[in-house]
Amino acid sequence: MTTRLYPLALGNFAVGTGMFVTAGLLPPISRDLGISPSAAGQLMTVFALAYAVLSPVLAAVTARLSRKRLLLLALAVFVAGNTLTALAPTYPLVMATRVVAAAGAAMFTPTASGVATALTSPERRGRALALVMGGLTVASAIGVPLGTWLGGASGWRTTIWLVVALGVLGFAGVAAVVPDVRIAATGGLAERLAPLADRRVLAVLTTQFLFFAAGFTAYTYIGSLFDLPLPAVLWAWGLGGIVGNQLGGRLTDTYGPRRMVLIGLAASTVFMGLIPVANLALPVALVWAFLWGVLGWLIAPAQQYRTVAAVPGNVPIGLGLLASAQYLGLFVAGITGGLALDRYGRAGVIVLATALGVVAVLFTVATYRPVAEEVESPSRESSPVR
Repeated sequence: MTTRLYPLALGNFAVGTGMFVTAGLLPPISRDLGISPSAAGQLMTVFALAYAVLSPVLAAVTARLSRKRLLLLALAVFVAGNTLTALAPTYPLVMATRVVAAAGAAMFTPTASGVATALTSPERRGRALALVMGGLTVASAIGVPLGTWLGGASGWRTTIWLVVALGVLGFAGVAAVVPDVRIAATGGLAERLAPLADRRVLAVLTTQFLFFAAGFTAYTYIGSLFDLPLPAVLWAWGLGGIVGNQLGGRLTDTYGPRRMVLIGLAASTVFMGLIPVANLALPVALVWAFLWGVLGWLIAPAQQYRTVAAVPGNVPIGLGLLASAQYLGLFVAGITGGLALDRYGRAGVIVLATALGVVAVLFTVATYRPVAEEVESPSRESSPVR
């Protein structure tokens, strides 16, 4: 069964590289297009906003498609969007093509998580989700540093062509290995937004929004926060993310999501406040980046586990809303982080990121009450496959 999940992780690897590598390409993009680094950072911002808005809409439009067909369509759109990005000559056109790429990503990642849930027994669900979402963490460990180095050496458009190639490989893997499953889901947009009326669902989504707004305020502009070799720092962060994601899946299965969410939130917030210390020397920065990656990605499987438990009758809808909250957080991070960078410099970005992290911790402590049966609840739900 695990073999069937690897192409989903590969697709997320392509999506994650295309999304996150923008943070490492701000200098070459700004030089090539004649814009400021903060303006270049808005390419990630518009991708995130498009993802957040389009995810529930496209999920409603494609509800009747088999999941395999939807995965293939999603990767085709993602590849097309990045191809247009690599060819676009001006900043407005590059910005528009990021919306196309985001549409493909918005269809792929939630669907991949839903398929992983459908193909896995409940007691192994946390690990399955960690494997599929591990594509994003591997992207941060390998794809982003490689793309950052490649962009500096050969131009940022070369990096985008690398993303195109990864998307094509993901398409081929899904076509060859992933079974054609159907997952019960409500088709209408109104029904897809209905879980927002549930306070427990809103609490999960708000934690996701605040956490990503905090973390990506720092990550999006990390090139402006460090005077050290950026690919090395990004590599250490991504390697930590791989460890944190896999460890988070296992620990979530063992101890439940609440403990993992609170530990990850609190510790990663502390690490964001330590960025000036990390910038003192490269060895310190590498250790800091690795541990920040571990702690930050520790939360991802736990948050997905929470979502599955909160919306057991329609897992794809819940995971789609979780993804929208995540990318809405990235959107806010790009806008507010850019403003803080322009007005207050790197200190403003660090203070803003840490403050948002503190808000995320306080909100989650106040709203995420311990539930004795929480670890067991997903195992009691029926399989969503029909």
